[in-house]
Amino acid sequence: MHDKGISEQKTGGILVAHRIINEDQLKHALKVQTQSGGRLGSILLELGYLQMDALLEILGKKLGFPSMNLYKHVIEPAVLNLLPFEKMKAHEVLPVAASAKSIALVMANPNDIVARDELEFFLGRSIKPVIVPFYQLATAINYIDAKGGKLSQPLRGIDLEEYGKRGHHKIEAATLNQMFFRLVKENASDLFLAAGAPPSLKINNELRRLSNSVLSPEEVNAFACQIMSQDQKEEFERSKELDFAYNVPDLGRFRINIFQQRNSLSIAARHFKEYIPNLEQLGLPAWLEEFALKTQGLILITGPTGHGKTTTLASMIDIINRKRKCNIITIEDPIEYRHKHKASNINQREVGVDTHSFHDGLKRIFRQAPDVIVIGEMRDPESFAIAIHAADTGHLVLSTLHSNTATSAIDAIIDVFPPNQQQQIKVQLAENFLLIMNQRLLPMKDKNTRVLAYEKLIGTYRTRTMIRDGKTHQIRAMQATDDFESIDVSLARLCRENKITPETAIKYCDSPATVKSLIGK
Repeated sequence: MHDKGISEQKTGGILVAHRIINEDQLKHALKVQTQSGGRLGSILLELGYLQMDALLEILGKKLGFPSMNLYKHVIEPAVLNLLPFEKMKAHEVLPVAASAKSIALVMANPNDIVARDELEFFLGRSIKPVIVPFYQLATAINYIDAKGGKLSQPLRGIDLEEYGKRGHHKIEAATLNQMFFRLVKENASDLFLAAGAPPSLKINNELRRLSNSVLSPEEVNAFACQIMSQDQKEEFERSKELDFAYNVPDLGRFRINIFQQRNSLSIAARHFKEYIPNLEQLGLPAWLEEFALKTQGLILITGPTGHGKTTTLASMIDIINRKRKCNIITIEDPIEYRHKHKASNINQREVGVDTHSFHDGLKRIFRQAPDVIVIGEMRDPESFAIAIHAADTGHLVLSTLHSNTATSAIDAIIDVFPPNQQQQIKVQLAENFLLIMNQRLLPMKDKNTRVLAYEKLIGTYRTRTMIRDGKTHQIRAMQATDDFESIDVSLARLCRENKITPETAIKYCDSPATVKSLIGK
């Protein structure tokens, strides 16, 4: 069913509110969904808790599109063959009616604007989305596939219903490249493949299933073997986890992480976007350019995984590359954004390909006469020590770090070192850091996109003194000053600009009381 783009809990709540199902039936259906995946509406139909007409009526009102029972219609081959079968399967769509100017299209996700635009361009007609239960769409796609992808006879609903009863109501397993295509098309951040669960995308920090069918350990293992070279397979056998970049022709590059869990393999993939967005496009403040063009010091971009740290770093590197004439050396694992030589020379080294490790790459980096050093991620005491030393000896150093706040990044760096070295690191760090920026990507009000909230900590006499004296915790009491602005200030600003809800602001804030007060102002 086409509740893919909306909250399934909310859809279930609507069905309960209209007394179409009861609370116990909803709980049971949600439990089945958790165990086996799939769409809530389809599960309710299969369990016999829901009638088709009631489901279509609710979904039609909820999503604002017309609905139909595919099993009660006949579709002419001239309509079906307007769209190549490969596109039907890739986009999970089905043509059901057509005129000279428009085409009615059953869609797995009728709110998918990107897919609609692409199909409108291909067909040369406007798209009119139609809602059907998802299992009916899956049955139709499998039926056409079994017929060779093209029909010469009408597609009759009665034949589809009989075909579905024989177990053909799930879309067949997609190829790995098809799943990469979906990752790119739906602008998802990650693709997850794990035994015992359906293939899943992460979109706006929420997991979305790509199908009803769970993956077997053998299928995930086959996917992993498909994308690993022989050397990579041997390395994986030794370490039980592996990071590398993988290229799909005509689609792009992907960061792949393969790891072992519960005696089976799992795969996480992320798309490397070739285009480097600028600060404005990312929702970053213009003053960040001033820091990017500094010639000496340490800049850290921090935050949780999947919140755009690497993209922010790439945007700042591009500013340097365009506006300074210098030598830039990067060490990344793996390389995500490929930079071209512009006003500067830029040399990008990939861990595992161009150097054995971050530590090895940094150990000899001064022989390469860098003006700007970029460390994809600081992970160990040696990397931290070399980065701070480089900033202390006249280089600009940029890196990323996993931390929840700008101030906790300071503590994380200091705590990496043994106690007898920590005071020295406090002094060096205090003297050389320019900026620590912590960022979060939050769901906007429309739930279809994300917006950036950030916290900044600038190296001033006051903040450096606090770090040197081990009083980092006192920085957070400043809230909004020239040298420190907490995440709460950014969240309140986004609320006042009507970009996020107060509930979202409270969920991600440091102090709910502070956020409420700032929103009021």
